[in-house]
Amino acid sequence: MTLLTVVGTPGDRRVTMFARACVRHGLREPLVVPWTRVLRGREIRFEPGTLVRIESPGEDAEADALLRGPGEPSRVGGGTAWHAAFTAATARVREAVERTPGAVLLAEPGEIAVMFDKRLCHARLSAAETPVPPALPGPVGGYAELRGRMAEAGWNRVFVKPAHGSSASGVVALQVSAGRIMATTSAELTGSGLYNSLRVRSYENEADVAAIVDLLAPDGLHVERWFPKASLGERVIDLRVVAVDGVPTHAVVRASRAPMTNLHLGGERGDLDAVMTRLGPQGRRRALDACARAAACFPGSLSVGVDLMIGVDWRDVAVAEVNAFGDLLPRLTGLPGGVAEGLDTYETQVRAILARHAVAPDGGAPRPVAFASGGGGVGG
Repeated sequence: MTLLTVVGTPGDRRVTMFARACVRHGLREPLVVPWTRVLRGREIRFEPGTLVRIESPGEDAEADALLRGPGEPSRVGGGTAWHAAFTAATARVREAVERTPGAVLLAEPGEIAVMFDKRLCHARLSAAETPVPPALPGPVGGYAELRGRMAEAGWNRVFVKPAHGSSASGVVALQVSAGRIMATTSAELTGSGLYNSLRVRSYENEADVAAIVDLLAPDGLHVERWFPKASLGERVIDLRVVAVDGVPTHAVVRASRAPMTNLHLGGERGDLDAVMTRLGPQGRRRALDACARAAACFPGSLSVGVDLMIGVDWRDVAVAEVNAFGDLLPRLTGLPGGVAEGLDTYETQVRAILARHAVAPDGGAPRPVAFASGGGGVGG
């Protein structure tokens, strides 16, 4: 019952975990069509009745070069090119699905494009009255303009985010006060540019900070007022909440001594029970309602990952990001008492697919197809 993988990327964890979930639920292992094939403009064919899942491009150097252009995959930047190439590629996938009888796309490419543009995503969330931090309107052209706009708004602490970045690539937590400045980021400033690092560092020399912001600005910036986050012990926390079919199903606490809590940057999984206890029944409802509101902004997406911030008062909440591919949470099962209790994020999605499409787990079942391979530092 295993399908042939055509020039696939079996090492991609997302594809592997989704494939295992399919098999565990009686479906055949998905066929994998590599992103490199799609990005090179080669013909895409699906069998009639295929269910097509768009997956993250991942961390393949060849696909990264096709998306951003040649260069060191660890470099920060190129987000505009990445977004344009990836959006065009997902549109080609949709066209291939539309010309295949009975084929179904499990994610809406237009929604993915919005989630990968922080300015558009913030605007959509705000219009739907989802709690988000205030943001500076319009483009921000560089460091000098940023400082001027901060002064006009009366803000001395902001998060500066590349418009099309992900995984905290290029994100700068900027604080200014009494002639002092500190920028915290995982970007390493070198003589040849900015590069992603697994170590969060701080810059206190204004010339360095200006250089970083000016290097980021050509790809577009999204600037939000700093939202002071709650802490447990000596670490600030936020939540990554996965919603499947619009319902929050999984949550992990991300705890860090740095403003960025991403687990790949040294953040740790925190105590979810402790957070839920501290929130109390009303706080839990507020938090999960904010995540459901965010997910409802993307009804064509089977799954989204919502980064939820909890205020220092343990009452206010705000959505920091909505991720098209935010479901990679190994060894995490669903919220107790919820529809996904005992299931990981991929098993939960497979169950939703079975329910959505009345797929019979037998030899005649439609074939879920996972797109994999490639991506690098901007869109991974």
